[in-house]
Amino acid sequence: MTLHSHLRIPLLDTEEMPITGYFDRLSVRPGERLQAHVSVADGAAYKARLVRVISGDPNPAGPGMVFEDLSDRFAIEAAGGRQPLAVGSFADVAEGPDLSSCGAVTWTALIWFATPPRHGAVISQGDAAAHVTLAVTPSGLQALLADAGETQVRDLPTAMQAGVWHRVWLSVDAREGQVVLGCQPVGGLVTAQAFDAPGLRTPSDGRLTIAADAVSQAGTCFTGKIEAPAVLDGAYRDAAGLDGATGLIAGWDFSQNIDTQSVAAVGPKGRDGVLRRWPVRGVKGASWTGEEQSWRHAPREYAAIHFHEDDFGSCDWRPSFAFTAPDDLKSGAYALHLTTAAGEDWLPFYVLPPRAGPRQKVCFLAPTYTYQAYGNCYFANRLERTQARGAAWGASAYCAVKYGSYGRSTYNWHADGSGVSLSSRLRPLLTMRPGFIFEEDPRGSGLRHYPADTHLLAWLEDKQIPFDVVTDEDLDDEGAGLIDDYDLVLTGSHPEYHTAGTLDALATFVAKGGNLAYLGGNGFYWRIARQAQHPEMIEVRRAEGGIRTWAAEPGEYYHQLDGRLGGIWRRNGRTPQALVGIGFSAQGPFESTYYRIAPDARSGPGGWILDGVDQDIFGDYGLSGGGAAGFELDRADPALGAPGAVHILASSEDPPKSFGVVHEEMLTESLTMTGESPERLVRADMVYVETPAGGRIFSTGSITFCGSLWNGEGFQGPVSRILENVVRGFLDAGA
Repeated sequence: MTLHSHLRIPLLDTEEMPITGYFDRLSVRPGERLQAHVSVADGAAYKARLVRVISGDPNPAGPGMVFEDLSDRFAIEAAGGRQPLAVGSFADVAEGPDLSSCGAVTWTALIWFATPPRHGAVISQGDAAAHVTLAVTPSGLQALLADAGETQVRDLPTAMQAGVWHRVWLSVDAREGQVVLGCQPVGGLVTAQAFDAPGLRTPSDGRLTIAADAVSQAGTCFTGKIEAPAVLDGAYRDAAGLDGATGLIAGWDFSQNIDTQSVAAVGPKGRDGVLRRWPVRGVKGASWTGEEQSWRHAPREYAAIHFHEDDFGSCDWRPSFAFTAPDDLKSGAYALHLTTAAGEDWLPFYVLPPRAGPRQKVCFLAPTYTYQAYGNCYFANRLERTQARGAAWGASAYCAVKYGSYGRSTYNWHADGSGVSLSSRLRPLLTMRPGFIFEEDPRGSGLRHYPADTHLLAWLEDKQIPFDVVTDEDLDDEGAGLIDDYDLVLTGSHPEYHTAGTLDALATFVAKGGNLAYLGGNGFYWRIARQAQHPEMIEVRRAEGGIRTWAAEPGEYYHQLDGRLGGIWRRNGRTPQALVGIGFSAQGPFESTYYRIAPDARSGPGGWILDGVDQDIFGDYGLSGGGAAGFELDRADPALGAPGAVHILASSEDPPKSFGVVHEEMLTESLTMTGESPERLVRADMVYVETPAGGRIFSTGSITFCGSLWNGEGFQGPVSRILENVVRGFLDAGA
């Protein structure tokens, strides 16, 4: 059972934004086209203009929101229109089985739910003229029998226990004018009842849906697992007849094609179906024994699909307009600013350098997989005092607690308490906006992810360091060749989510002597899955270990998209320390502290990085938690690997009392993996690494480091000086 199995999570049926949208991709090269999908709640006309994003921090104590207006390069006015927000997953069989020759028909399935159900359809067939639906209700089962505009309803009160598989069925005998509703918990007693239903017609064909009503899906979707849905010839009064039924008309075998969005049909009149809005596959079925943990090895034990009434998937909105990046647009962060009379929004994207032509020496690797994993996090900016402060600053007002109708993040739960494991970028990602405040942060701005990474971009701009941008997705698609030619690759403040492809590309870059600056914390941590057929989607299974808001069920640790073990990369044999010299060690609230320079660091191999930093303590200021070492901290650990010779330049001190060691470092409540005291592991190590191939790595060990590039007066101070030494020193070495 899940952490929240005793309660239902509120559905995020909240306000719509006045105007919002998304692009079909998050990056583009000059001369390439992006397709914009825009929805205007009141249908009014709107404007769109191009801007370059320089700084996305609305805090007046920082650089502020800074954009370069490029409306001379692109600006349009367009007629608006509201686009639908469809929620709830189901299986859709466009051509249900032909039942015209059947005098009696039974619709049946195995079902399981984690929390007491609300109303939700299990299986339904027909059209607007005539259709039948087998549904669950808070008090039992229900048959809805619609014919010529009239609906007959029959209810079977029966107690169904959460966490137990049940066989449910609805039999319709039009000749006898009778229906039967039945339920049997697996291994338990049958509850069944026959009802009169005069004048009833059996639907002859029409659409068949599983986990939603065939005619109206809105508000009818089932939350729970379904297995072995089928349509049988004949009427059945009890489960004994169902178990021995030979009159299979059509069925659907969910143990097939688990890594796809199709459902395979069986039976003489079965037709394959498709899944809508991305339910969860690769989940334990009614016959799971625990002998196999991977669905690839025992698919019959994973013959279920977990549907949710709040599954979202992608918006699937119609295209609104196309934007072609000008041929001479330099690489960087951009957005289209959308405005209408009722409000505004920003559609961010990155411009890569041309495939052929000159490149800059520095490349910023935008962690878009992390942006996507946190997209629309329900916890982001949820406090009224934070929202009030943001309003005074002119920050984005569109937090998920008020505007949650665009799908949850992978840090949230579904209505039944199960974790959200899938995230699409084909929807508005409210947290990926300039000016979005994520955290309660009395000492700073409270930014994370996309807007927090503009601290680095604004710093590069201020220091007049030219740079290109590529994204995680680009690197995953194109491999190490995408970054081979750069003298230095910079990460963002929180590059947490990675595929095997992105890690392979970075490892190859380092192995060839590439220079890398890891400017964050909690990086290279969670393994995600992608699929070529659906590049817009990422998946995370939060398996054993790791700091997480939900835990995958035992037996459900393997991704549905690629069949590989999920969880943290450390559990998959690829530690962050082996790539960048440090790895996740401690976490607390959005608070920060300072660094102290290590005793021998100034005279060691990386001493030049500290040139111009006169004091031993530095970083006790900043726009993220008020310090350079905070929130999530990484440390060096030789036992977990290293890409070369690791030299510790500085370590954080005096962590907030609320900070604690991450789970994977603890054996008992007091015994750590290293044998050190837990308190000793609550630190950030800033390191310099010399790799065997002649490359160099600089790692900060803190998510809040880039927020301290600004010291209250500008992009100056010890933290700024250290990073400038790194960048210019690495570039000089590559010259």
